[in-house]
Amino acid sequence: MLARATERYSEAEYLAMEAASPTKNEFLNGEILAMAGSSVNHALVQAALLSGLIGRLRGGPCQAVGSDLRVHTAETGLYAYPDLVVFCGAPELSPTNPPSLLNPRVIIEVLSDSTENLDRVVKVAHYRHRASVQTIVLVDSRRRLVEIQTRNPNGTWTLDERTSGEVPFAALDLAIPFDEVYERVTFEPVPPPAAQPKRRRRAVRG
Repeated sequence: MLARATERYSEAEYLAMEAASPTKNEFLNGEILAMAGSSVNHALVQAALLSGLIGRLRGGPCQAVGSDLRVHTAETGLYAYPDLVVFCGAPELSPTNPPSLLNPRVIIEVLSDSTENLDRVVKVAHYRHRASVQTIVLVDSRRRLVEIQTRNPNGTWTLDERTSGEVPFAALDLAIPFDEVYERVTFEPVPPPAAQPKRRRRAVRG
């Protein structure tokens, strides 16, 4: 999760501050966004996805990592720590401290109340500018809902929204079942709709 700052900074100022910071911070449109703690559901979904990807990618050319690896979208200036990232082949890293990954193939963000708008509306638009990114996956931690955005050969994107079955990763030629992603997650109960008062029927005399 993120805590917004209000001051504007240059990229150089952000990189200097981040190099000396004991905590992780993202950089978006001149703002430095401090990373904060996540909910239990968020952490469980993130862990399940990372475990599932690591197991399925073992022995192949691609690797999955968690949110400790920073990603840089040079085309827009974004520096972000996605919840999960998959890269294939050797990682291309910037010379900054800490280094930033430049060739992510799959980016996954786990949605929560405090991050949904930033992840869905803002960061996804930045991620799409990076040519190496082939799939962006948004996984809701509050209900069983996954959105998969896949880059088409002509540069357009296709949205696939699912609530059951499997989460497909076409760029990796694999899928993870919903039941595995949400195995240990407990959702808040949805309150039933308010009962409507019964109407009394009046006898009609002919």
